[in-house]
Amino acid sequence: MNLQPIINYVILPILTLAVALAFIRLVRGPTLPDRVVALDLITTLGIAMVAVHAISINQAIFLDVGSIIALISFLGTIAFAYYVQRRV
Repeated sequence: MNLQPIINYVILPILTLAVALAFIRLVRGPTLPDRVVALDLITTLGIAMVAVHAISINQAIFLDVGSIIALISFLGTIAFAYYVQRRV
């Protein structure tokens, strides 16, 4: 089964729209935690795009890139939580 048209015309546009909406939340977020959650969502959507691309070209090595991005994002979220805890 050829997934290339489905990926190109359905999945990637939906992920791109989701990134655009999360970016609007990042810019307009009323509080700092809202902005951090939006940034986490953008990172998660980026990982999803990497995974979809890996499936599209049938190369599993790109999933390692997604794992590394997820680990860096997790460390950033922990650092932010530590910052908010110290600020209060």
